[in-house]
Amino acid sequence: QVRLVESGGGSVQAGGSLRLSCAIKTDFACKYDMSWYRQAPGKEREFVSRIGNDGTTTYADSVKGRFTISQDNAKNTLYLQMNSLKPEDTAMYYCKVEGRGIICGGSYWGQGTQVTVSS
Repeated sequence: QVRLVESGGGSVQAGGSLRLSCAIKTDFACKYDMSWYRQAPGKEREFVSRIGNDGTTTYADSVKGRFTISQDNAKNTLYLQMNSLKPEDTAMYYCKVEGRGIICGGSYWGQGTQVTVSS
């Protein structure tokens, strides 16, 4: 069983910064591929960024150079540092973790945290 607890969303003006956190609650010491997605009203959920269990990072073109994904293994927490925020970044942000194998296998989503960027 894996539970994801997100925090850090809020309202900022364009050009501002926010850092999202996703605490991974689990009884198992698993390695996960971890991602951030977002969904704006009336739009489909879209990929934002991913960090593989080998540390490799990937970003959507729309956030490249502005957002940074990272993880703290000691705290079992995933982060998304968002700088130079734009109104088009406004969305509900979700973290997702994916594990492999019999014990760690599965795909899990957080409940979402709202980010609102005003112009």
